[in-house]
Amino acid sequence: MLKMFIDWYLGALDAGGYWLVGLLMAVESSIVPLPSELIVPPAAHLAVTTGRMTLTGIVVAGTLGSWIGASVMYWLARLLGRPLVLRFGRYLLMTPDKIEAAERWSASFGPYGVFAARLLPVIRHLIGLPAGVVRMHYGWYSLVTLLGAAVWTAVLCAVGVAAGHDEALLAGDMHRVTLWLVGVLAALGALYWLLVHRYMRRN
Repeated sequence: MLKMFIDWYLGALDAGGYWLVGLLMAVESSIVPLPSELIVPPAAHLAVTTGRMTLTGIVVAGTLGSWIGASVMYWLARLLGRPLVLRFGRYLLMTPDKIEAAERWSASFGPYGVFAARLLPVIRHLIGLPAGVVRMHYGWYSLVTLLGAAVWTAVLCAVGVAAGHDEALLAGDMHRVTLWLVGVLAALGALYWLLVHRYMRRN
């Protein structure tokens, strides 16, 4: 399934370009568990091998897309309020435990926590909910979201360039690409455990 998605995505990028990257990153930053690790690296590889896009353009598109998706989450939570978010979140794969954990993270670290959350798995998709519920200043929320998303997208671009030196993405050889993704996810998992999981259990 991973190979099928990559094959479809690489073909769709010819027509969608930056718009497709931005759209999928907006989806990734909302309620749909679409990993950004499957969006940015293939686009970065295509950029350096074909020249049809630029790495700067991909970072900008990915950053803006992430901000749009995160803003949707923020305003939904701010307008609907905590009770409705907790009640209906479970139908969107957002359990009360996850939402409450994200609330504790947001309350403890504020805008700095939102920035850090953009670099961490799991909480990256949920951080807009507690930020909206506690009515964090939207200007600060937007600023740190944009900064965090830009850093994360740039890192994924670097992974895409490094993993694609042997034409693995375009040739369909997913073995080496998977190794890169596993390495990135392992590092992120370690960061999540050190910075989030232990903190949430302790609190």
